[in-house]
Amino acid sequence: MAEYKGIVGTKIRNYTTNPDNPIEGEVWYNETDNVLKYQHPNTTTSGSWSSGASINTARRTSAAFGTKEAALIAGGYATTLSGATETWNGTTWTEVNDLNTNRRAYSAGGTTTAGVTGGGYTTTKVAVTESWNGTNWTEVNDLSSARNDSAVGAGNFTATALLCITGTTPPGSAQAIVENWNGTNWTEVNDLNTARRSEAAAGTYTAALASGGGNAPSTAFYANVESWNGTNWTEVNDLNSSRMQVVGSGTQTSNIAYGGYDPSGSASTGKTEEWNGTNWTETSDLSQARRQHQGSGASATTAICISGYTDTENTAAVEEWTGSGAAIGAWSTGGNMNTGRRDMGGTGTTTATLGFGGETAPGSTTAVNELYNGTNWTEVNDLNQARRGLEGAGIATAALAFAGFEPPQTGKTESYNGTNWTELNDMNTARYNMGGTGATNTAAIAVSGATTTAIIANVETWNGTNWTEVADVNQGRIQLGAAGTSTSAVAFGGRYPVSSRVTSTEIWNGSNWTEVNNMNTARSVLGEAGTDNTSALAFGGTADPPIYGQTEEWNGASWVEVADMNTARSGIGSSGTVTAALAFSGDTAPGIQTSTEEWSGSTTVTKTLSS
Repeated sequence: MAEYKGIVGTKIRNYTTNPDNPIEGEVWYNETDNVLKYQHPNTTTSGSWSSGASINTARRTSAAFGTKEAALIAGGYATTLSGATETWNGTTWTEVNDLNTNRRAYSAGGTTTAGVTGGGYTTTKVAVTESWNGTNWTEVNDLSSARNDSAVGAGNFTATALLCITGTTPPGSAQAIVENWNGTNWTEVNDLNTARRSEAAAGTYTAALASGGGNAPSTAFYANVESWNGTNWTEVNDLNSSRMQVVGSGTQTSNIAYGGYDPSGSASTGKTEEWNGTNWTETSDLSQARRQHQGSGASATTAICISGYTDTENTAAVEEWTGSGAAIGAWSTGGNMNTGRRDMGGTGTTTATLGFGGETAPGSTTAVNELYNGTNWTEVNDLNQARRGLEGAGIATAALAFAGFEPPQTGKTESYNGTNWTELNDMNTARYNMGGTGATNTAAIAVSGATTTAIIANVETWNGTNWTEVADVNQGRIQLGAAGTSTSAVAFGGRYPVSSRVTSTEIWNGSNWTEVNNMNTARSVLGEAGTDNTSALAFGGTADPPIYGQTEEWNGASWVEVADMNTARSGIGSSGTVTAALAFSGDTAPGIQTSTEEWSGSTTVTKTLSS
């Protein structure tokens, strides 16, 4: 057995209080409190759903398989029976080749490059089976019995190992029939103990779970759960809520069942339950109650819920599940700036950031430049031109400052070499209060903003020498956030028209802007951090009033609210990434702050072991 020293690298030590920087998993003795303590990661205790990018065609009773990061949905009922197929790459849904037979309510399993479907309903129940090779669908050997409304949830089924569990056969009665697909043929195996349809499925063809469901017609709803060992089905503990048209994701010993048709309200439900191999526990509901939906996911900690029916209409909405154990981020206090201001430029990392320019009071612009070393701010050489509403790019020793309001608006560009600022070629369109970002001082992007007469949608990129006009954003605005690089960026929030704050989000791929899922909170003059169009952080800002402290994280598909700032503020200087960011100075109305906050995407907790 490994000893503590072998695991952590040191013996248990005594400290007067607590060590300054304990390592993860370290145990120590606190002599003041007379207790043993240790440090561990701070993680969530329950899972949650967040919005993802919608599919292109809203539908219900389709089939899906894959993972949270790479999934496929096919067929179903839109306004008519559909064979439409879409694939998901973790960011966007793309239409690909259709099924050969349009149908709904059938079994499926596999990956985005190799999958299989079986059964379903056209104008009658069918036994049709089709195989997917990543490009096309091909008809292969049929099921032994035609049926629809089989169990829903791809779990870990594959293109060569799939169970088609229960369903309804002509003329419409629920069955206990189970068939096993081996990549070539279907073979009947042992039946479930309880005949049913539209239950949740999860697991593999040798270790699966079937949960819930109902009879046909829908006069009974089940909470029954049965476990499959590759040979027989065994009844295990029931769901807490009886329902049918429910979906499952995960394994035989660890999965979630979500959504469905709830008999208690005769309506769709968003209920989510988590299975630990023995019992079901109710956890966070779907944001959008739905039934006849689809889902995929290999575990109880990562899944995706796709499309479905809301009792009034088909929905294209997608939600992504993150299980318990996710890292919890938090803001902590850093060193104060020497000169408080708002609407400044900033760039760098949490241990080497520049904050330059800005406004120290209404109408008083400044050229002051300060360097943060992770602890303290130090004044270094000023910008050549005082201004506010400017943006920055690069790192602390090779930075770029561009545009702003002197007054009037300017297109001036300055480059910093770690010591001095040098004026370079101006932008084509002078502006201020735009979004701006860039990984280096030779590659940056300026997004939208204002002139003295108008809000513009104009976008320019910098190549180290000149600015070039590129494709406009779809929605021109001012005081927006931007994060990423000159070839992969995300722009969010802001004001348009001047009196309105927006939640609009657009991503840049180096050629074009695409509108994606909106932020949760509309705001302007907010802080931003991030590395590309799949990873960004938005924090603070205002709707005039209120001033916000909310922080949201962008994952390439949706915004998720995380921990608030300690001090709500707008007009923030900012820098960093989604795991390590800085927010400095800014306006709390009525006062401008000098304080700095440091964001860590993962935090730790100190726990007492004895007393």
